[in-house]
Amino acid sequence: MFTRLNKLLIELPMPTNPDANAAAAVQDLLGGKFGEMSTLNNYLYQSFNFREKKKLKPFYDLVASITAEEIGHVELVTNTINLMIYGTTRPGDVNSAPMGAAKDKRNTDHFIASAQTGLPFDSMGRYWSGDYVFSSGNLVLDLLHNFFLECGARTHKMRVYEMTDNPVAREMIGYLLVRGGVHVLAYAKAIEMATGVDIKKMLPVPNLSNAAFETARKFEAQGINNKLYTFSDKYYQDVAWIWHGQNPENGQDLEVVIGTPKGGPIPDLPEIPEEFAPGISQEDFMQIARRLQQNAGISPREQV
Repeated sequence: MFTRLNKLLIELPMPTNPDANAAAAVQDLLGGKFGEMSTLNNYLYQSFNFREKKKLKPFYDLVASITAEEIGHVELVTNTINLMIYGTTRPGDVNSAPMGAAKDKRNTDHFIASAQTGLPFDSMGRYWSGDYVFSSGNLVLDLLHNFFLECGARTHKMRVYEMTDNPVAREMIGYLLVRGGVHVLAYAKAIEMATGVDIKKMLPVPNLSNAAFETARKFEAQGINNKLYTFSDKYYQDVAWIWHGQNPENGQDLEVVIGTPKGGPIPDLPEIPEEFAPGISQEDFMQIARRLQQNAGISPREQV
């Protein structure tokens, strides 16, 4: 089972200007072949299908704990897309084409299908596919696949970073470059533990330190490139059998953190009247409030 916390992995900066075309590029980090939907569902099904969980518990704990973090990555990228798009169109009379600016954007589905929010598709609007899920049942093969998947995801993040200077996108990508680097190293260490082969000698892939990216440096300064979270207060702690020793890039000690990162607030998206979203007028809201009060047994006089 999963416990949901009402926060993002990090606090995102509030945008000053809409950037819908850059949001279309960021979509690949969500619904592309190497996006967060793929890392989530690969590890999710591998954890569901894992054989001999007790005998091979450190490996199971590794895949299971990273699975939980990937749910947060999906949420973080989606919120980034949402913030980047907001403000592209304007309220107005329906006959005045208040959404006219949307027709020239790369991904008009952001405006037609989802009221200026992210959906699980790639940068060209192709929806994420379950065909991207790999769960062979062979431990070493799955770990090799996960290592490759994380390296591919890192490559795509680096490329999208170079495509936009949008501060929301770069904050998110800087963070995920650091966390993705943790996952690359974790799977490399797991492969070494299972086979004796030192995959770490290949790192980093691509051959560029995360410190080269401005928004990644502050997260590395916080030491989160050395931390692996269990995302549970009780379970998955045997990941420490794999995640220990020193980070080969900086020589610092690796640390298993019981629980979750501190996190940041989830943005509260304002209404977009021209999209009929959320489609609740002030009068509707007052009626809803009265019904909620009645159901809770609260009279208007009791309101503070």
